[in-house]
Amino acid sequence: MGSAAGSETTAANLSKTGVLRHDPFAMLPFCGYNMGDYFAHWLSMAKRTDPSKLPRVFFVNWFRKGDDGHFLWPGYGENSRVLKWIFERVEGGGQAVETPIGAMPTPEAIDLSGIDVPAEDLKTLLAVDVEAWKAEAANLSEYYDGFGERLPAALRDQLRALQDRLDGR
Repeated sequence: MGSAAGSETTAANLSKTGVLRHDPFAMLPFCGYNMGDYFAHWLSMAKRTDPSKLPRVFFVNWFRKGDDGHFLWPGYGENSRVLKWIFERVEGGGQAVETPIGAMPTPEAIDLSGIDVPAEDLKTLLAVDVEAWKAEAANLSEYYDGFGERLPAALRDQLRALQDRLDGR
């Protein structure tokens, strides 16, 4: 998933600003060598490192909005509640449910004491829109095509596995 991280374009990449695109860590305009090789370098770390020392990767969308445009998560200082769950997961705890896109917190796993997050907002935050993810997987496949033969096979394999999970296989 790290290879697929998206960000909005900025003036630094000499294109239209504010366009969402796959650009891991906003590196595409600055990487001094082929990104397929860059991905292979990072994937090689798993072969040379004790697995317990490898970083755990979590994705968070702090800016997800409801249908009416309001932010679903209260943000800023309350982000520590989600980070608390992440630390719990890394330590082997933190209640989670497996989804096609990975482990997601259960509604009870996030400490909501002292804040008002409507139940419907929390439900939306923790939901996986399978159809949207299928579209994202198709978009990701097209993005990967741009790297040609230099894209590590492991990334294509992971993408196929994601598509299979989304299809219920």
